[in-house]
Amino acid sequence: MSKRAKVAAGGVAAGLVLLWLLPFWAALLVIVGVPTAAYLTLDESQRRRLKRVTRKELGR
Repeated sequence: MSKRAKVAAGGVAAGLVLLWLLPFWAALLVIVGVPTAAYLTLDESQRRRLKRVTRKELGR
């Protein structure tokens, strides 16, 4: 199992636990809010690099 697959599996597991423990709206807020906050904390050059890598991986 690759490192990315492990991270994805952990994210899914954490999301399911949040949905079980919290009300739906609070779990959704955490699931969407954490990655959004992490993206917003990136420097502009880091955001450009992230977009470039993402497009390259998609084969564009």
